[in-house]
Amino acid sequence: MKIIYEDENLLVVDKPAGIETIEVPDKLGRKVFNAHRLDKDTSGINLFAKSQKALIFFQKQFKNREVEKRYTALVMGQIKDNKGIIETLIGRGVKQRKKQSVYLAAGPKSENKRQAITHYQVIQRLKDCTLLQVLIKTGRKHQIRCHMAYLGHPVAGDRVYGFKNHPCPEGLKRQFLHANYIKIKVLSGDYKEFESKLAEELELCLTKLKNSQKNN
Repeated sequence: MKIIYEDENLLVVDKPAGIETIEVPDKLGRKVFNAHRLDKDTSGINLFAKSQKALIFFQKQFKNREVEKRYTALVMGQIKDNKGIIETLIGRGVKQRKKQSVYLAAGPKSENKRQAITHYQVIQRLKDCTLLQVLIKTGRKHQIRCHMAYLGHPVAGDRVYGFKNHPCPEGLKRQFLHANYIKIKVLSGDYKEFESKLAEELELCLTKLKNSQKNN
């Protein structure tokens, strides 16, 4: 597990897929506190505070939507528009409690659901799928995965939100979602930017898709 940055208040880790955020401190042998969480099968930048004071400082920024967070996502199908904004309410599903569901503001059962805002932009169109840069203004559980499924274009390889009629790209064994960029203010008052290259298995998946597209 690669450490991207560390100072007296902040630890920034490049988390691989297959590890829960809450498992990271034990695996690193550090007493740190997770400032935000990534899904188990999402790779990329994960922030940890090294004190309670720092934790409160960072979490306040996430709560106030002051942190810029970008993800790279491969979604199934061809998204119509080259960029767009998804703004809905999100909350736990009624029938499937492990999934999040989209609720309309004026619709039934929308009480106590939380606002979720996702911006997306097309990076590249490939055969049967679209590569996106995704910026989330809110940090709801499964937000990107839920919102993309709501659009009819679930994240490739997503076993929870994926559709049965959408084949998974060859060799992809987990959801194609990577936290590649974060900009946040540190306790000194300065802003820090952190970047993470696309995980190796996701890069390999993209290469196969691009080569297949060239050969057809």
